[in-house]
Amino acid sequence: MENNEQLIAQCEAKAQQWLAPSFDAKTQEAVKAMLSSDDKTELIESFYKDLEFGTGGLRGIMGAGSNRMNIYTVGLATQGFANYLRKNFAGLNEISVVVCHDCRNNSRLFAETVANVFSANGIKVYLFDDMRPTPECSFAIRYLKCQAGVNVTASHNPKEYNGYKAYWEDGAQVLSPHDTGIIDEVNKVKISDVNFSGNKDLINIIGEEIDKVYLDRIKEICIDPEVIKRQKDLKIVYTPLHGTGMTLIPRSLKLWGFENVHCVKEQMVKSGDFPTVVSPNPENGEALTLALRDAKEIDADIVMASDPDADRVGMACKNDKGEWILINGNQTCLLFLYYIITNRKAKGLLKKGDFIVKTIVTTEVIRKIADKQGIEMRDCYTGFKWIASEIAKSEGKQQYIGGGEESYGFLAEDFVRDKDAVSACSLLAEICAYAKDQGKTLYDILMDIYIEYGFSREFTVNVVKPGKSGADEIKQMMTDFRNNPPQELGGSKVVVWKDYQTLEQLEADGSKSKLDMPTTSNVLQWFCEDGTKVSVRPSGTEPKIKFYIEVKDNTMKCSNCYGRCMEGAETKIEAIKKSLNL
Repeated sequence: MENNEQLIAQCEAKAQQWLAPSFDAKTQEAVKAMLSSDDKTELIESFYKDLEFGTGGLRGIMGAGSNRMNIYTVGLATQGFANYLRKNFAGLNEISVVVCHDCRNNSRLFAETVANVFSANGIKVYLFDDMRPTPECSFAIRYLKCQAGVNVTASHNPKEYNGYKAYWEDGAQVLSPHDTGIIDEVNKVKISDVNFSGNKDLINIIGEEIDKVYLDRIKEICIDPEVIKRQKDLKIVYTPLHGTGMTLIPRSLKLWGFENVHCVKEQMVKSGDFPTVVSPNPENGEALTLALRDAKEIDADIVMASDPDADRVGMACKNDKGEWILINGNQTCLLFLYYIITNRKAKGLLKKGDFIVKTIVTTEVIRKIADKQGIEMRDCYTGFKWIASEIAKSEGKQQYIGGGEESYGFLAEDFVRDKDAVSACSLLAEICAYAKDQGKTLYDILMDIYIEYGFSREFTVNVVKPGKSGADEIKQMMTDFRNNPPQELGGSKVVVWKDYQTLEQLEADGSKSKLDMPTTSNVLQWFCEDGTKVSVRPSGTEPKIKFYIEVKDNTMKCSNCYGRCMEGAETKIEAIKKSLNL
């Protein structure tokens, strides 16, 4: 009780600061209502901490308070970012940044706030004229030779959220030491230090001229244009889920040569309320309801969807019974990398030193493909900034040809340094054309992979723990797993334990080794005798802890075995969940 009273007192003291003249009347009214309410839950949630840069940058529920997304937290972050840029690039005559935003409520307001604060600090701003996909922000930073960028987006989060992704001059989200450097500067800033009065002379509006160059570059990653010419009438159903994908993905598909693209009419409407879906997340089957409706009506070959900021792609295809099924994120990454490797090889485009990247929680079947095809595969942490780091590390020495993660993100090119649904949708259509050219479907290609490289079933468990109490619970869960690591999972003995926070690997025989990673991360992994892999990590952008389960079956000999393998996998997954008390 005493601790709770102390927390309330701390939050009240912090909230009082938001009643100063520096804050507008609407904000002050909202803060006064929290202070006067008998229920202090909203006060605590709004003020118990400041929004921090995580794996996806700054992200939170919109509203008044230091732990909320509003023009003040955005202004504080931008002032700190501006201060850091001016120190880091003190020798430059001119510092420039790109500012982009998605379709969400307040996104334009926040983007203009960012532009105003940067320009008021003497920094040149390239501000997009309207919403644009996240990957185009990354592209523009590199293309315009800027020192940094900001994208206002909360990706696929619920409509109450918004966010702020900070990018560096390489077009990737900010990594160490710049992430902590920016945070240090932000923490020094008081609201009275923020210069909100923008300099219009330093704000340049950009749009179509960047769109055209970006789309032309994406066209260059096409592997087999001839197969597209033969299958130009491939029936494609696409939905942007009310988001930024509507600006460029239909254009890109047309540019690649696809002439039969059907866009879901109700969802080609820009809206931060996402009125036609429960959640604007292409990972969820519910979000594809209208797209599947249209697909059945026209007997489509493929359904594809991008999330609101068009960096992730979700998809559905018909199985061997003609039923529409969802392709999960691991399968998505698997299909992309299988196609890129095998068809670049068939076309004589594969070169010595070419490499692919996946995250440590993504399916290990990709490693089997890379090993068999003699392609270097690299593992990295969750978050596309780590894939971007691998690209940057080998720039000019080795060629990156593709990489992805289980959370539906893929990047087929190196001139963008974030996941890209624009290029992914275009390449996905090419893969479907390639399959159809052989009398197959995307499902058939997936079955071919499983038959050759072994069946794998992945399942993610998200344990949501909102607020401060939730954050404390998640922290304790990770502590408990470290103090008492599992010895078996689902009946199979654990033979390797990896702790990326200590960078230690422990084998069943007691031997220890160091993990070769660029930095530490709060992730645990366990590998079992039967090939099972389980990874656990707290989310860097949402109030939850995630469990990634992967189970194997190497007995799949034909597509008829798929059902049996799936049933066995589901039973195994339930046993693993029970072992972990999930």
